[in-house]
Amino acid sequence: MFKTILKDDRGGQLMLALLLVMGFVIPASNLLIPQGHVLHVETYTITLLGKYLTYALLALAVDLVWGYLGILSLGHGAFFALGGYAMGMYLMRQIGDRGVYGDPLLPDFMVFLNWKELPWFWHGFDMFWFACLMVVLVPGVLAWIFGYLAFRSRVSGVYLSIMTQALTFALMLAFFRNEMGFGGNNGLTDFKDMLGFSLQSDGTRIALFVASVIALIVGYLVCRAVIASRLGKVAIAMRDAESRVRFIGYDVDQIKLWIFILSAVLAGVAGALYVPQVGIINPGEFAPLNSIEIVVWVALGGRATLFGAVVGALLINYAKSWFTIEFPEVWLFALGSLFVLATLFLPEGITGFISRYFSRKASPKEAAL
Repeated sequence: MFKTILKDDRGGQLMLALLLVMGFVIPASNLLIPQGHVLHVETYTITLLGKYLTYALLALAVDLVWGYLGILSLGHGAFFALGGYAMGMYLMRQIGDRGVYGDPLLPDFMVFLNWKELPWFWHGFDMFWFACLMVVLVPGVLAWIFGYLAFRSRVSGVYLSIMTQALTFALMLAFFRNEMGFGGNNGLTDFKDMLGFSLQSDGTRIALFVASVIALIVGYLVCRAVIASRLGKVAIAMRDAESRVRFIGYDVDQIKLWIFILSAVLAGVAGALYVPQVGIINPGEFAPLNSIEIVVWVALGGRATLFGAVVGALLINYAKSWFTIEFPEVWLFALGSLFVLATLFLPEGITGFISRYFSRKASPKEAAL
């Protein structure tokens, strides 16, 4: 099955192999090699890499709809944040005996705001399985409602992009309000435990890193399976000539809707893995600039390649970490310059440029044979 899914996908095969190696080697280097040794990987570095991997899964979700459906979504940060809030609500319920008003115990910010009881939509989040269900269900249902209305109305192109950006902006404004019950401006933070394990322990952080590796591998395989299937071929045809596909008799709106929902669910899972590793989730994650930045990752890495989106997310976020330490005042200019340069000189992204370079080198040899 995997051979069929990854057929003619050398970049994906290489990427998955590297991820598997990372999933084994990096935790082993932390656990088995003593501190101070050149091969020892610090827990902080592992957590940082885990955060990058959640961003890579988010970029994968955006590439699925932009690269293969032609839908430029500027609102996937909303699905990412909703998945993060679902996991954050579970983590807040695990903090322990800090409330003062009745049972169940209230999170700190509700006590501070003098709330008397837990809001109805917080019930159930003391159970991990329920939180995981919400991580998938909340972004999926929002994507279904939004996609059903937008695709049924035949909204497309720049108008659809503006609508997705308006969606995430509206959610940001809503979540900033204290009366919404999500922590307002400060969001959810000060997490302590997950499944009974301390989030500050090295073992938990390594486990979250491994979970991020597995999620990215599974997400990539799912996306490749969709693209390699008949559904994926129809989606690509819709991207290139939607009216013709509609004329043939395919239900274009339903195909768009289900792929859009899958993309939103992947973004929600990425957000759920992101939150326990960074220790906070606040309304700033809904900011439209974040969603635009995701598009830059995909464009620079290589649109419609899947593995290119992963490469772009990892490279740009590593560059962001370096720039914000060394040259914090020029990071946004550097990001904008990267996008402009990629558009002008690397229209197929980094991976597209590399693939074209090697195919040109191989062509004279093939011609000689």
